[in-house]
Amino acid sequence: MSKLDFTPDEMMTIAAARALKNDDVCFVGIGAPSAACNVARLSHAPDITLIYESGTIGTAPDVLPLSIGDGELCETAVTTVSVPEMFRYWLQGGRVTIGFLGAAQLDRFGNINTTVIGDYDHPKTRMPGGGGAPEIASSCGEIFITCKQSLRTMVEKIDFFTSFGHGDGGDAREKLGITTKGPSLLITDLAVWNTDPVSKEFVVSSLHPGVSREDVQATCGWAVRYADDMDVTPPPTANELKVLRDLKARTKAAHGGAKKEKAA
Repeated sequence: MSKLDFTPDEMMTIAAARALKNDDVCFVGIGAPSAACNVARLSHAPDITLIYESGTIGTAPDVLPLSIGDGELCETAVTTVSVPEMFRYWLQGGRVTIGFLGAAQLDRFGNINTTVIGDYDHPKTRMPGGGGAPEIASSCGEIFITCKQSLRTMVEKIDFFTSFGHGDGGDAREKLGITTKGPSLLITDLAVWNTDPVSKEFVVSSLHPGVSREDVQATCGWAVRYADDMDVTPPPTANELKVLRDLKARTKAAHGGAKKEKAA
């Protein structure tokens, strides 16, 4: 298969899916994180436990949910618990290994803004807010983040701290008494980034096929660092692409049908 037979979005989703293991318990964000987690479940990690914020445990949706309240999640879950139980017993109880989040704004230390763009009292844009993301960011064993690169998203300084990553770097989490690992992996449509063990800032560990360092820097608001042993991300396999595309096709058919029925 030619390296041109996949899109940057497909490369991002598949690279993110590969980071998940069969024995992970993963708290899933809606959107790109949900796509990555379900590709992992439908391919190399069939026994992964997916948890969504509405309280569904071990869910296995046939199509991607529109929101945490999508009936598809509850219908396919092993069990559904109350939101307080899910947060207190599962999340704060240390039973979730990975939190998978998206970001409207992200800085080099993995701090996330999903609240406002601009001044809080007079914002340019008011966004949905944190939901459970602040608790996920502090209580999961570690945090994976996925987003498309742009100068609007990957910024030198976020406008609002919705979900705490590594603060201003170094031992900022430890100083606040947070004992979990925090953001350890960032997967974008251009590259895979890992966290420097000392400074805690993101460092590019691999570029996706056909992507240059110039491409990465042009879409990032901070001075990008690259690992000494930086590699090229392995391209998607035929099976990985089939799993992702079939999932997206089922999702489009299901959600498109619902819209048509509502319109009728």
